Amino acid sequence: MRILANDGIDPIGKKLLEDAGIEVDTNNIPQEELASKLNAYDGITVRSATKVRKDLIDACPNLKVIGRGGVGMDNIDVEYAKSKGIAVENTPAASSQSVAELVFTHLFNGVRFVYDANRKMPVEGGTNFNGLKKAYAKGVELKGKKIGIIGFGRIGKETAKLALGAGMDVLAFDLYDIPATLPLELSGGVKVDVPVTKVSMDTLLAESDFISLHIPFTEKPVLGAVEFEKVKQGVGIVNCSRGGTIDEAALIAALDSGKVSFAGLDVFDNEPTPLVALLQHPKVSLTPHIGAATNEAQERIGVELANLLIGHLNG
Repeated sequence: MRILANDGIDPIGKKLLEDAGIEVDTNNIPQEELASKLNAYDGITVRSATKVRKDLIDACPNLKVIGRGGVGMDNIDVEYAKSKGIAVENTPAASSQSVAELVFTHLFNGVRFVYDANRKMPVEGGTNFNGLKKAYAKGVELKGKKIGIIGFGRIGKETAKLALGAGMDVLAFDLYDIPATLPLELSGGVKVDVPVTKVSMDTLLAESDFISLHIPFTEKPVLGAVEFEKVKQGVGIVNCSRGGTIDEAALIAALDSGKVSFAGLDVFDNEPTPLVALLQHPKVSLTPHIGAATNEAQERIGVELANLLIGHLNG
């Protein structure tokens, strides 16, 4: 059995596969060459870069399993693959903590202007120190503020836990049921159940001081011009979920008008070539789609993915 880990796999996951007698190739094959080369493998693992669409599936009847290291499956034609008898697996829980922590990286960046200070201090710090100090003098604290979380799955819940630990009130919106409380695990093994509030989308938009998105890819943006009209003046927006869930032109307009005070973005339309106007906007904190890119998350993803693949290929 051979697996192509086209977007890489953690060494521990690779060793688990090899110990199970499965050969693992971690050499990346460009997307345009996969159709001609993937038939040499029994399975493929991908992250967000490699796409496994209908045409590739049709070209590779040898495929038995497709593994997605992470949550979103929008780069895979899942139902079509399953209709062809190919198993499709992902690792939805493995990166939740890492993504949630990145959300708060952007939140802290935003409320204390760190994203802008890091751009200007190297250029102006030596000549305009006091001017920059004055410019960044109106930061705010997260404690006591309301965070609206759109999408209350695994990552949404982990984000809520960090928010509750920081003393924030959580307003949660989801199409499915939302628990009344979330368990916080504190140092020393102490566990506390803390309440969260389920609200409508309109209530979330109107009352949240900050909004964080945790939803899969959508055909239509969840936050567009209409929604930005409804948000509280000066709201902060963070998106570490999927590109396309925010109308980027509407976001820029809301940033320019001051309706949105800052945005923290890890995901973009048209990756890997995001809109330059967003990349250069003075009110945007930026990361290049690294929500799950921690050592701990990659190890968890590798182990979980390896065990799933072993179950399909050696079961």
